[in-house]
Amino acid sequence: MCRRIILLFILIFHCLCLVQCRRIIVVCSALEGGAVTIVGNLKEVNAFYVQNICDSMEIPYVSVNSDTLRDYSNALNLYPDLGVLGQFFNELIDSMEWKTYTILYDSTESLANFKFNQLWEKDEPLVTFRLLSTTQDNRGILRKIKESGEKNFLIICKPEALKSILHQSLEVGILADHYNFIITSLDFQSEDLSEYYFSGVNVTGIRLINVDRLSGTYQVDLAPLENYTTTEYLINDAVLSFANGFRRLKYSTSGLQKSISCNMSNNWEYGISLSNFMKSVQTTGLTGLIQYDGIGIRNNFEVEILTLTRSGLAKVGNWNSSRKIEWIQLNTGNPDAEVSSLQNKTFRVLISMSPPYGMLRETVSKMSGNDQYEGFGVDIIHEISKMLGFNYTFFVQTDNVYGSLNPATGEWNGMLRKIMDDEADLAITDLTITAERETAVDFTMPFMNLGISILYQKPKAAPPSLMSFLLPFSAKVWLYLIGVYVVMSALFFTIGRMCPDEWNNNNPCIENPESLENQFTIKNSLWFTLGAIMQQGSEIAPIGNSTRMLAGCWYFFCLIMVSSYTANLAAFLTVETVERPIKNADDLANQDVIKYGAKKGGSTVGFFKDSNSSTYAKMYEYMVNNPSVLTSSNDEGKFKVMSDNYAFLMESSSIEYISERECNLTQIGGLLDQKGYGIAMKKNASYRNELSRAVLKLQEMGVLTSLKNKWWKEKGGGGRCSQDGGSGQAEELGLANVGGVFLVLIVGTVMSFFGTIFEFLFAIFFERTDPNISAKKKLQEEVKIIVKFGVMTKATKPEEEEDHEDEEENI
Repeated sequence: MCRRIILLFILIFHCLCLVQCRRIIVVCSALEGGAVTIVGNLKEVNAFYVQNICDSMEIPYVSVNSDTLRDYSNALNLYPDLGVLGQFFNELIDSMEWKTYTILYDSTESLANFKFNQLWEKDEPLVTFRLLSTTQDNRGILRKIKESGEKNFLIICKPEALKSILHQSLEVGILADHYNFIITSLDFQSEDLSEYYFSGVNVTGIRLINVDRLSGTYQVDLAPLENYTTTEYLINDAVLSFANGFRRLKYSTSGLQKSISCNMSNNWEYGISLSNFMKSVQTTGLTGLIQYDGIGIRNNFEVEILTLTRSGLAKVGNWNSSRKIEWIQLNTGNPDAEVSSLQNKTFRVLISMSPPYGMLRETVSKMSGNDQYEGFGVDIIHEISKMLGFNYTFFVQTDNVYGSLNPATGEWNGMLRKIMDDEADLAITDLTITAERETAVDFTMPFMNLGISILYQKPKAAPPSLMSFLLPFSAKVWLYLIGVYVVMSALFFTIGRMCPDEWNNNNPCIENPESLENQFTIKNSLWFTLGAIMQQGSEIAPIGNSTRMLAGCWYFFCLIMVSSYTANLAAFLTVETVERPIKNADDLANQDVIKYGAKKGGSTVGFFKDSNSSTYAKMYEYMVNNPSVLTSSNDEGKFKVMSDNYAFLMESSSIEYISERECNLTQIGGLLDQKGYGIAMKKNASYRNELSRAVLKLQEMGVLTSLKNKWWKEKGGGGRCSQDGGSGQAEELGLANVGGVFLVLIVGTVMSFFGTIFEFLFAIFFERTDPNISAKKKLQEEVKIIVKFGVMTKATKPEEEEDHEDEEENI
């Protein structure tokens, strides 16, 4: 009741406006006269009042314009959803391969309704927006657009503004050769476009009316389409939709008609039922299938794609909101282009479930027909069909047998057999072109070039060596380095004794010493040379010019050697060394540890059978004598490689596909031969050259490369392995990598300890200053001093000897 009071308040307030008041009076008069449904072509403002009245009285309201429905339970909209049409125009732009384009629009409301901003991705074409006026001259704006160099345009405007925009574009010169226009208006076919027939421009538009359906419905020649607008056809279909819904309602109840007053609180109790019947009943009208979703928006509609030719508009394709564009013409932009002899022909295309060439589409909803398949081969057929204008239907080779000749019976099997028996027109998969197969069927030029190679497990990293720190230098370099060290130590000892400046007084308190000492003894020379190699230096410093010159040369040598060792050590410790049991087919044939095989009955086995190479003949003999190594499919071969010490011989393209997804598998060696995949067809088919030219054109345009990247590296988990291995960071070193350095340290420490023990005992037993003191007592005294860790000085003479000297001095 509150809602009715508010509604009456709104109605009284807006009745100040004469137009709205007139609309309300007309609707209320119709309801009082017994109307049970309102069909309107009202703008958003007027539709607001009418929809409120109908919703309050529970009367269905059917709109036939593009304004978005408000949240009313009894409202239906027969006009195609602009958001869905926006998806179509995006798909159309993609099919035309526009890299950049400009959107010409007459209002932000029209642009927003298409919801383009929800469809664009980061990698979409570059889009420029230009707002045009519906009342003023737009020639200045259009002239600036022409000067920018833009060639592609999407026009979003009201039907009444389209003629003016096109005419001004023609005057400016952008409605001419090398320019492309897409018109979004559904009344494109009702415009008089005769002045643009010979402009050479590529104009593409759509219409909701199917001419063939109209002729079939009325069985007479209709008046020209330009005499009627899309709105008039939609009104006809709205009445038809109401009639079918009302008929269903009439069967289920009685006493339907009722007079309803806008001033009363009564409503029509069957209004919601009628609205539900209209939503649930599917009807085919002049604008195609009439079907609504749960909120009353029309869905599953179809439009025809038109292009402008020298003789008028011509149909070039169809699009359904649940399917992709289906082209029926080779060239939509040039009416004088040569028309393909395959236009409107339907091919039966045979595919196999062999990823990525043919696969079932992964989707949550059930699909049928061509839409249920996807893959590299499926996309190639789709691209060729757009170029040549033919239709196609896919069939699956359930046993995945491609075709081979039985020598005993002389009969072919698999896909080739079906083509020879006229059960299929084309076959596309990873089907290799061979001379033997060419005797049975014809092939197009190859759409992919490849060769046989070896699929095997990735080489495993070799375990690190304990003495890996020695690897930067070869054994010969280490020997030379030791030799140079010994020689240089001897030179320092010799030259040091010869150089006068190296003989000096070690006691500066004595001005005229009786003797001079030389610092370059054998031990000091060895220590000085070793300190330079270790980059640590020593307390010994050359004094003479000759010794300093020798030391400088030695320092430079040590600098280069140590720097080279350090740089090379980093590479040896961080780069993995891999073990490769086999590197090519020769290694595989000349060993008996790794098993190897190929697909039974395939072209790969045929290659080894017919090869004149002794290596390949040996490999074929091995496979024939060991039939267990032959597999029934490539997938079986892949699993054998993963689970066993087995190598599988197959096409390089399939190996590339597998290695992008199975990171522990890779291709070993190069290609054993050169071959190609082609599209098979019946022998002496008249359309072979056209299909080959189309394949060549796809190759030149880069479409085949793009499709391969899509199915090899993007779809179905592709590219995972290359991403895993592309970190570029050095791995941390484990104990196994640097264990040798620890070993050297331990060995050196042990040797130093035992050397110290030897020196200690040698000094006690053989270098005693007093022969009257026993070695045992001397040992005890030295041990006592050693264990006194707080004492850091030691007397040069024994205590008894010092006491004896003191007594002599006292005497």
